[in-house]
This record gives sequence, structure tokens and C-alpha cells, in this order.
Amino acid sequence: MKDPSNAQQVEYWNGPAGERWARLQERIDLHMSGITEAALGFAAPQPGERILDVGCGCGTTTFRLAFRAGRNGAAAGIDISIPMLNVARARATAQNADVVFLQADAATYDFQPVFDLAFSRFGVMFFADPVHGFANIRRSLAPGGRLVFACWRALADNRWAADPMAAAAHLLPPQEPADPFAPGPFALADGDRLRSILANAGYGDVVLEPFDGAMNMGATLEEAAAEVLNIGPLARAAAELDEATRAKIHRTVESAYARYVSPAGITPPAACWFVKGRISGQYREDRAANSGTPG
Repeated sequence: MKDPSNAQQVEYWNGPAGERWARLQERIDLHMSGITEAALGFAAPQPGERILDVGCGCGTTTFRLAFRAGRNGAAAGIDISIPMLNVARARATAQNADVVFLQADAATYDFQPVFDLAFSRFGVMFFADPVHGFANIRRSLAPGGRLVFACWRALADNRWAADPMAAAAHLLPPQEPADPFAPGPFALADGDRLRSILANAGYGDVVLEPFDGAMNMGATLEEAAAEVLNIGPLARAAAELDEATRAKIHRTVESAYARYVSPAGITPPAACWFVKGRISGQYREDRAANSGTPG
């Protein structure tokens, strides 16, 4: 088994990146609004259910899940990012919402089997050992419980991220060849590998449903280009560049995004997997411990 520690991700999401995402919470929610609605519909949370929101960030999906669970249900969010959880807890206080937020790593937290649904919107692609991470989430589920999440498909299919990267490539420092399975936004893009990971983590009845939607990157090209330099692969690649170079990238991204101008704003294509699975009756507790990450 690989080291399940997500130390690099903990450092990243508690540093400037996490602070930036916390600051931009309302705009990021707008970017993902269409995907969020579709993912919640796919998960179909029911009144009275106990729901865990994995990688809950600033809590938007947790609040939505709590609303659907109703008075007889409950929702809890778990995330490694203190800056984003600070926002989530402040929102809960402002709304007088009975929602619990845990600052912990879902890959290693000592869960009790109390949840009917473990849900995640783009929060499960960052495990150092995904088999171990998903197996640990499985331990949070009560008998009959289910896992439902959204993750990105391939970068090439996500034009909201791929087009800016391609357009700005000549302005970026040399990029090291990326390990496609390393923790990151597109780590679970390979559907066959994802099925294998979930099987080894103890899930059966696994369904992968492709979802093709859009990211709403902003009202104008200027706003959209600024957002790409705040979130996503280009933001990470350009983080250390000087302001003059970043300004050139901004103009380049505006040109690349021009084709996506719509009445709703700048809406480049986004491609996801919607995934669901249940606890496998054939699962043995030591299986994940003895199984490395497939692929």
C-alpha cells in the first residue's frame, strides 16, 4: 500500500490556494452551478438521510444536502482546508444551520458507520492512495449506504481548463511531464482505472455516467480570463510568474475563450463522471490494506 498521507495536499489547501478559494467562494459556486445541480440530482439525497459531504470546501453542497435531508436527517462536511472551513462555519452561524464541519483528511479519519450517503463534488481526486482513501470513506457508511461523487474526465475534454493551458503554453515555464494518476483534478479521469479503484476499495454496483455540461466562468471575457488565473491548472502553472507575463496570459486567454461567449456569460464545455456505488457484500476488511492503487 502507498503512504495514504496527503501531506502535500494539506499544505496546498491550507496555503494561498485554499485562502484564494475561500475568498472566491461565491464566484466558484457560480462557475459550478450547473454541475452542482446535476450532481445533486444524480445523488438523489432523501429526507431523513444522514449525509457526509467529502471535500466540502466552503460548505455550499453541505447546506444543500442538509436541506434535502430535512429535519429528520443530518449533514456533515469534512475537508482538510482550514481557510475554506472557516467560511463554511461562518455561513452556518449566519444561517443558524445545524450542520457539522470537520477539519480532517477523509482518507485517514476514524469514521463510524453512521452515514446513508457519502457525497462529493470534486473532492475525491486528491488522495495519495485512492484505494485506501475510498476504503476509508466506505467505513463511514451504514449498512446499505452508498457513495456518490462527481470527478473530472480528461483534461482534453474540459475545454474550460484545456483551452487556456494550450493558448498560454508559450508563455509558461517548462512543464514537467505530469503523472496522469498523481493527486490532482484529473486523477480519476480514466474510467476503467476508476472502476478498479472502487472495486478494490469495497464498492459494488458501480455506475459511471458521463456528464457533459459547462463552466460559467464569468459575465465577460476579462472576468473569465481573471478567473482562469485564480483557479484550475493554469493558475497553478502561472503562480510564480511576473505581472507582465500574467497580463499577456490574461489577454491570450480572452482570445481563447472568445468562442464561448453566450447570453449566460462565458461558458466553455466541462466533462465529468458522475459515479455511484454501494458497499460490496464480498468486501474483506484487509483487501484495501493489501492492495496498491491499480494502474
